[in-house]
Amino acid sequence: MDADPKCPACGCEHAYPDGSLWTCPECGHEWNPQDSATAPGNDMVIRDANGNVLADGDTVTVIKDLKVKGSSLVVKGGTKVKNIRLADGGDGHDIACKISGIGAMNLKSEFVKKS
Repeated sequence: MDADPKCPACGCEHAYPDGSLWTCPECGHEWNPQDSATAPGNDMVIRDANGNVLADGDTVTVIKDLKVKGSSLVVKGGTKVKNIRLADGGDGHDIACKISGIGAMNLKSEFVKKS
């Protein structure tokens, strides 16, 4: 018997089948094990606030005002950010970019939409 798949989001070993999808009891993530994007050995897919898949080099738009930690600067909603890099910056910050007037920083994908 094959081992049950681990959750691609958190690595939990206690995932269970729910219809045609698998569900993780720890983080609530649902996935299809036959989907190539979540198959073992592939990197995680990073999605924007609308669910669109992001890739290196994409242009995104910030969807809300974001305070820059450690300074009085604010990244205004509607700011376009070109040529993003997908990276694991820690604490959910999965986009590395340069914003004109502010400089290099990391963003969370939940606060951007693909342009």
